[in-house]
Amino acid sequence: MPEMNYEFRVHGRCSPQLRQAVGEFSEVRVVPAPPETIIYGAVSDQAHLHGLLLLLEDFGLQIVSVHRIPELPRTEAGDD
Repeated sequence: MPEMNYEFRVHGRCSPQLRQAVGEFSEVRVVPAPPETIIYGAVSDQAHLHGLLLLLEDFGLQIVSVHRIPELPRTEAGDD
């Protein structure tokens, strides 16, 4: 199954610990967009998607939205 690209919007800022945990779980890009944080990532299947959602909740973040997107945005200078 090909990977699907997602945009996760969460309320608040991502801690360094969350960035590390999400990075170990999946290749992602974290973009601050106060008062939210946008996390872009490729997801291999539904189990992977649910795991990422649980990880975000475990870190106490409120998930604002989750959208499947056609492609991941390009990395710009200053982004993670």
